[in-house]
Amino acid sequence: MPQEPRRAKATADRFRGRPVRVRREGRRQGGGSRAFSLVELLVTLAVLSVLAALLLPALGRAKAQARRVDCLNRLRQMGLAWMIHLDDHENRFPDRRDLKTGLPGGWKPWTDWPRSDPRSGWAAVVLSNQLPPGPLWLCPAWFRSPQRRHPASAQPLAGGPEAPLIGYWMWRFDRPDDPIPLDNFWGKTPEGAVADLRRADNPFISRPAGPVEVELVVDSYFPATVSSLPDEVRGAALHRGGRNRLFLDGHAAFERDARLK
Repeated sequence: MPQEPRRAKATADRFRGRPVRVRREGRRQGGGSRAFSLVELLVTLAVLSVLAALLLPALGRAKAQARRVDCLNRLRQMGLAWMIHLDDHENRFPDRRDLKTGLPGGWKPWTDWPRSDPRSGWAAVVLSNQLPPGPLWLCPAWFRSPQRRHPASAQPLAGGPEAPLIGYWMWRFDRPDDPIPLDNFWGKTPEGAVADLRRADNPFISRPAGPVEVELVVDSYFPATVSSLPDEVRGAALHRGGRNRLFLDGHAAFERDARLK
């Protein structure tokens, strides 16, 4: 029956008191899909929120782990650059105390931490042929860390906002003193540096058994035990709970540090 006559018949039946079947407009003939109700939509959103709350921390940890691995690779490249430099210079580290004092900001020990100046801008200048100043000299985690607001965490090589930043520390080249301290490596061979560290018997360094135990480069860190540090950086590490370190024998590793968050 055509549609208009059918509607007319339904109207007539309604006036005669007969029951009328009315097809719901929201459902297709033949059993089609229906729309979500408001309750179902809210339940779906709640489930998605719970899943996001569970997955986002894991994703954050994975990203942090990737940045830590990237930093270790940068340190290994730095270790190779130092080996090439030593091979080309009679197995001696450079004595560039002039760069230590001559780069922007000069030699700048801090009253809280670090007490000396372990920044390594001078090393980026010395190794510019082997490892040009640029992204490899700055840990990728630095950009997300509160450390970036502390001037000791990175050293610009020149004035201006576009100057390369050097973000790693080298404690064994932290002072321009004359004579050279026993625990500084200016102008020394690796073997002589290890021997001098043993003679120095510094309680903060200990007596190393060999180059494998001597730190050469480390990413910046601010121990929670230094009470004079600002709250925003006290205990701050670029990698959760520890530091990436490059050693005198060329190997690099992440090591836990109870003083760091």
